[in-house]
Amino acid sequence: MPAERKPASRSRRSKGETARKLFVLDTNVLMHDPTSLYRFEEHDLYVPMMTLEELDHNKKGMSEVARNARQASRMLDEIVSAAADGIENGIDLDGPSRGQGTGKLFLQTEAIDVRLPQAFPSGRGDNQILAVVTYLAGKHPERPVILVSKDINMRIKARALGLAAQDYFNDKVLEDTDLLYTGTRELAPDFWEAHARNMQSWKEDGRTYYRLSGPLAPELTVNEFVFQDGDNPLQAWVKEKDGPSVVLETLVDYSHQKNNVWGITARNREQNFALNLLMNPEIDFVSLLGQAGTGKTLLTLAAGLTQVLESKRYAEIIMTRVTVPVGEDIGFLPGTEEEKMAPWMGALEDNLDVLNGTAGEGGDWGRAATRDLIRSRIKIKSLNFMRGRTFLNKYLIIDEAQNLTPKQMKTLITRAGPGTKVVCMGNIAQIDTPYLTEGSSGLTFAVDRFKGWEHSGHITLQRGERSRLADHAAEVL
Repeated sequence: MPAERKPASRSRRSKGETARKLFVLDTNVLMHDPTSLYRFEEHDLYVPMMTLEELDHNKKGMSEVARNARQASRMLDEIVSAAADGIENGIDLDGPSRGQGTGKLFLQTEAIDVRLPQAFPSGRGDNQILAVVTYLAGKHPERPVILVSKDINMRIKARALGLAAQDYFNDKVLEDTDLLYTGTRELAPDFWEAHARNMQSWKEDGRTYYRLSGPLAPELTVNEFVFQDGDNPLQAWVKEKDGPSVVLETLVDYSHQKNNVWGITARNREQNFALNLLMNPEIDFVSLLGQAGTGKTLLTLAAGLTQVLESKRYAEIIMTRVTVPVGEDIGFLPGTEEEKMAPWMGALEDNLDVLNGTAGEGGDWGRAATRDLIRSRIKIKSLNFMRGRTFLNKYLIIDEAQNLTPKQMKTLITRAGPGTKVVCMGNIAQIDTPYLTEGSSGLTFAVDRFKGWEHSGHITLQRGERSRLADHAAEVL
């Protein structure tokens, strides 16, 4: 439920109207998620006149906020148009929401003149909404009246006035990102003894397979990586899951020089897992999480170049990212779409320098020719022009994916046509998009929703390989 951590029980409806809460919506909730009107289950909603005014002020433009403001206005229009008995006594949401929300929607239909303390100037929209909440709390002392806002300062001001205020929680995929799927699992020392009964083992194409059932098997997920250290180390992944039994397949060892990918070898266990996902043609969607310096971009580019230029599995690499600046914006950039995106693609250029140094001998001429060949097969695209496109046999890299909203993530991933592989990379601890949190990021959303699909895989890279300085900085700063 959006405004409290645990969803209210459906059985509470039988206790009558007093059990229902009245949620007053701030404008930023509707601009963040227009469908929030249907996300409050059996509770009632109240939309102040100032919220409608602010929606109207923000509806112009092509930004995500403007689009959401227009969609929220359209949804309110549909709800009001469907009202059979007028809007004074509330509009039933059961019909418009198709059963998702069973409460009522109230619109402000009367002038409310509540005097707030002098420290709250009445000209500000936020304070007018607070005045409405104060009025409703006095009018309905028998039921909880709660302000729902994404604005922290608005919630602080409400609590200073003795009003109940909460954040909007419904868009959060996970309450605690520590619970986010990591894609790896360490096996206990007694794993083989506990799962020895009815175990089958065979070899095929140089890989070893184990079919086993036991206490851990139901908990494993398809394409989850398992490992065990010790005298007989094991690195494998779950290839099949059939009820209580699973099939484990041993991995290609990309840490060995004979299996290098464009001259790059895996430096740790998680990088080996990531390369197994990136190089497997059966995996269509890969998500890589990890702090700065864990090798996300380098591994992804190395795997992409190998499969574009050597094995010809994909036609070209397409790279895109969200253009959210860390500091002050430097203004408009000159040139074509590719030239405008170039300043955002410093990570691409840095990693290409590393990969170009591993391309073998040939001197300066050979390296220059290789660099030109590589750049001719990598296209840099802006997110703004993705809608309506279809990518065939492409290797699509979405960098800094933690800055995408779930809606933008869906728009991007659904561009994939036959033969296309999508790789999402990011660090959910470095979100620059306003109102987006670790729990509601599009990257968190994609990791959670794709978990267990046989053609997708996820790895959280733990160990930094950039330098001892970068590793220490990530820990102490």
